[in-house]
Amino acid sequence: MRKTLTGLVLAMGLIAPLVAQPAYAQKSVVEVAFVLDTTGSMSGLIENAKRKIWSIATSVVDANPDAEVRMALVAYRDIGDEFVTKKFELTTDIQGLYAELLKFRAQGGGDWPESVNEALDVAVTKLNWSQEKEVRRIVFLVGDAPPHMDYKQDRKYPEVLKDAKARGIIVNAVQAGPARETERFWREIAQLGDGKYIPIPQDGGVALIIETPYDREILELQIRLNRTVLPYGKRAQQMKVQERLDNVAAAPQSTATDIAVYRSKIRKADVVSTDGDLVSDTASGRVKLESVPDAELPDDLRKLAPAARKAEVEKQGAERKALDEKLAALVKSRDAYVAQERQKRPANAKKDSFDQVVEDTLRSQIKPVPVN
Repeated sequence: MRKTLTGLVLAMGLIAPLVAQPAYAQKSVVEVAFVLDTTGSMSGLIENAKRKIWSIATSVVDANPDAEVRMALVAYRDIGDEFVTKKFELTTDIQGLYAELLKFRAQGGGDWPESVNEALDVAVTKLNWSQEKEVRRIVFLVGDAPPHMDYKQDRKYPEVLKDAKARGIIVNAVQAGPARETERFWREIAQLGDGKYIPIPQDGGVALIIETPYDREILELQIRLNRTVLPYGKRAQQMKVQERLDNVAAAPQSTATDIAVYRSKIRKADVVSTDGDLVSDTASGRVKLESVPDAELPDDLRKLAPAARKAEVEKQGAERKALDEKLAALVKSRDAYVAQERQKRPANAKKDSFDQVVEDTLRSQIKPVPVN
């Protein structure tokens, strides 16, 4: 009887119920999808995106140090081109996404409007968005041409953006170039998507690169860390690992530094974010060294006795741990230096490069998410 009366009183609002303050997730999730026009006129911006995807991912971690970052890409062109849309699902494997982005070359287009409606629909309804409510879901539509509104088979963007709102997805519209017709659509897309309209130069603008006294040593540590990787397994798996190592080796110095910084900040022992590194896979327990067939071992290990193989893998693991500790200290010093340099910039300094506008927008849209 007492419980019934108490419940009735609470329901009538006569007694304020005791409500626990929201706790914050120790590992919040931030999901970011880029919907990118990859037609010929976007070549400069695509090259910019290849260089800066790592600093963009790092900006998420800087805004929320405990965040798990998942990123996706929906590339689009138009009917009659090589493809209309091509999607790469949301993943924590930024190295894998970077590898796919490196393969893109701007081609196609020419008739001005593009398949924007279909690309947005794919991003909102066909990507593997997480269902938990304590997830930040953000889309950046990036292009220079308006949508085809005459394609009868398309769901038009106002309808798609209603879906986005229902799913808790923010949609920002980044316009490359000055086309007034595109601006009209992009502003409405941002408004309906609860996002921002962001104009940038056609080529993506000049990316801000702050060189620091720590960059060279960070780069050297990354090179040494790559040498601790021991590719193993079937040929396809070893080639996948080697591709990721080669991508880092071939990256511009500023990008390679950004890769090292991001990896250090997410505090992962893996140097390559895929299976196939014997050091990572044995340390994590994903595989036992003695269970790997001789034919799938690296050449240098294959000719060693079992005890010597184990000693070599452990040696590389110890080397990696020591290098990671040095890297973390350097990244901390680098962050402090970059922060000081940014403070020296005038408050009204122009910030219109692709990476800067995306990073600034992410910082404003990402906050710690309360857990009920």
